[in-house]
Amino acid sequence: MIKIRLLRHRRITSSSFRRNNYCFIKNISIQDCVRRMVTLIVATTIDPASIGPASALLAMPGWHPGPPIQDTPSFVNQDVRLLKHDSSIVRKDHLDTHWEETTGEKVDEVIFLSKHTAASNRPALTVHPIGVPHLTEGDQLPVGGKPAWAAPPNPRIGPWFRLLKSIADSQNLTPEFEVTLEATHHGPVTNAPTMFVEIGSTEEYWKRQDAAQAIALLVWEGLGLGGGDAVGDWSRSGNQQKILLGIGGGHYVPRHMDIVRKDGVWVGHLLAGYSLPMEDPGPSKAQANLEVGGTWKQAIRVAFDTTRAAFPQGEVVAHLDNKSFKGWQRNAIVGFLAEQNIKVGKPSDFY
Repeated sequence: MIKIRLLRHRRITSSSFRRNNYCFIKNISIQDCVRRMVTLIVATTIDPASIGPASALLAMPGWHPGPPIQDTPSFVNQDVRLLKHDSSIVRKDHLDTHWEETTGEKVDEVIFLSKHTAASNRPALTVHPIGVPHLTEGDQLPVGGKPAWAAPPNPRIGPWFRLLKSIADSQNLTPEFEVTLEATHHGPVTNAPTMFVEIGSTEEYWKRQDAAQAIALLVWEGLGLGGGDAVGDWSRSGNQQKILLGIGGGHYVPRHMDIVRKDGVWVGHLLAGYSLPMEDPGPSKAQANLEVGGTWKQAIRVAFDTTRAAFPQGEVVAHLDNKSFKGWQRNAIVGFLAEQNIKVGKPSDFY
């Protein structure tokens, strides 16, 4: 009766009604439902590298139907929610917000399952943060997101990268599949800490059941759904640790990744060279305190701020891929980091 009385005496919107009705059916008090923090996993049915791992994960014990979100089915297992839609994985924005509005549950993190494409066509299993922090109003957004935006990087990225390598090794997927980080790129727009987990790089590999099983096992073990400890939970880390903010290098950020391979290393955003547009100053590049145009400062600031937000009480430290920069570029970046009071570290500072 208490739950029914609450429903009658509050202003009921369509989303709050669905949330309250769901909580009532599941015998969860409205207060507990509103307070609950959940992990949201997102898959799309139009991508075999997304729905394959999702189906393998749903075949594991403990799942039951959850509330539909904008007519999209969902599934529940402990404090984990899996949402399956039929749209582009990089363009379906604000799913964390939609979940919260419908159910009252606070989305603590978002994990997207997706395919990976590469010119090399090499089979790969990848993990990465998302965002397009270097873009400005009026720029094209071919792979989603919004200008000057990056999602807070999911703190699990580093630990899950190492766990994925361990699983791939144990399942004999390596060396056929390369396990790698990727730089920060693409959408969709989210507010909660976010990561992508991907299978690459052609349709043959997107459909591989052994790869799908490996990703499903990563999520199962990584979130502790099997009863073990979750992997990469920053809130249980003791905090006050260093977090690597990668600046420079190619899309697969090899020099940053060499550091993240080490146990205990936390990683935030990873800005490849293409996310650091810098205007060549021409003959004046030898001048000291040179002002270099481009949106590289914006990208660094957005990446730093969102990384800091994802790791409360942590110390975000920049790591530069020095060999990827020309001298004038490196000098400009180091000078800007100093102005912003952002520390720069060498590899041994993160171990």
